[in-house]
Amino acid sequence: MEWTAPEVKAVASTSTGFADLGVPSELTAVLAGLGITEPFPIQTATIPDALEGRDVLGRGRTGSGKTLGFGLPMLTRLSTKRGMGVRGLVLVPTRELAMQVADVLAPLARATGLDVTLVAGGMPYGPQLRAFERGVDVVVATPGRLVDLLDQGAASLSSVEVTVIDEADHMADLGFWPAVTRIVDETPAEGQRLLFSATLDGAVDRLVKRYMHDPVHHEVDPAQSSISTMRHEFWLVAPHHKNDLSNRIASRGGRTLVFARTQQGAERIAERLRQAGVLAGALHGGLTQGARARVLAAFKEGRLPVLVATDVAARGIHVDDVSLVLQIDPPANGKDYLHRSGRTARAGEDGVVVSLLLRHQRRQVAMLAQAAGVHAEFVEVAPGDPRITEIAGEDTAGEPVSEEQYAALVAPPVLRRRPRTGPRSPRQGGWQRRS
Repeated sequence: MEWTAPEVKAVASTSTGFADLGVPSELTAVLAGLGITEPFPIQTATIPDALEGRDVLGRGRTGSGKTLGFGLPMLTRLSTKRGMGVRGLVLVPTRELAMQVADVLAPLARATGLDVTLVAGGMPYGPQLRAFERGVDVVVATPGRLVDLLDQGAASLSSVEVTVIDEADHMADLGFWPAVTRIVDETPAEGQRLLFSATLDGAVDRLVKRYMHDPVHHEVDPAQSSISTMRHEFWLVAPHHKNDLSNRIASRGGRTLVFARTQQGAERIAERLRQAGVLAGALHGGLTQGARARVLAAFKEGRLPVLVATDVAARGIHVDDVSLVLQIDPPANGKDYLHRSGRTARAGEDGVVVSLLLRHQRRQVAMLAQAAGVHAEFVEVAPGDPRITEIAGEDTAGEPVSEEQYAALVAPPVLRRRPRTGPRSPRQGGWQRRS
């Protein structure tokens, strides 16, 4: 699986929102081509300080617009002068998030004459090695693969001017701190550092004290807050009703993300939903990288309306129009609850988080909800309750989705032989991907 930078057509922008922050016209034109004309609060807060070269410590929930908050000032500053080697570095915790950040930055970079390379595990080494050989301006990387390339002597970070650490708290949760500190140690000490995280405790705080120079602190959507566009529902259900209720809710219109505790649980739930007529797929660490990428792409593109994910796999899901999060298994703690709920109500949109709970889980969930700053009543819900229709609409369950239908949806591209253009030997046959 290789990454290809997306193409975006720039258009003239009449909005002054980003221009007033100091973003140049080349970048505002690309943003306008994407339909982005006004900055979000985290962008308004961080872009001016980052453009001045200050170290920035940004605290905000996922979906608050952090990628442009660090990407626009980084690209603006790098475009004002040319240099050799990697000059901009963005560290993110997962492959999926790395791909999404690279997709956002690549068209913007191209408009300023810069280029972006994606460096992540589960992808071929060849394109990444060649990118470092020929020279690249901005690298978006996961820590493990970048350390691997550093150990091989294939990459150098001695020219980095701007280092970004995104989703820092998730990086700590996944055990990446040794790799992160190794990487930041390889960058010049005088370089600019931009760090974004939902929480700033523990390892994140130590990283700030060790590597950042008098950082300006901006906080948008504090970690322990329930945003006004997000609604939380704690439903106490009988064990024998839980499957039917989850099937009913998942059959609603719109994009739905379902959380399960284990990989086997995610597969089992997705299969049950398909048998109930809901087109659902599972996303977890037990899948190959190619399979994960295809399932996630189908979800993003709307071909797969329901995704059942584990907590670790869902860290790479950044899709703005997930309108409902359904928790079939409760999270382990308040931080995981905030992470799960942060998949909906993104970019100012409305969202609902429904937790299906058995009676014995009430105390545990009440404690983690308090830790997360979430306030909602526990209500008993059974089939036929009007709350179900309010959340899910009328029952629209269809015919069962066969495993063949689902497999075709997430199957890898089919190879077909190129048509012959003249005489050739049998060994000359070539293959190409069918789009």
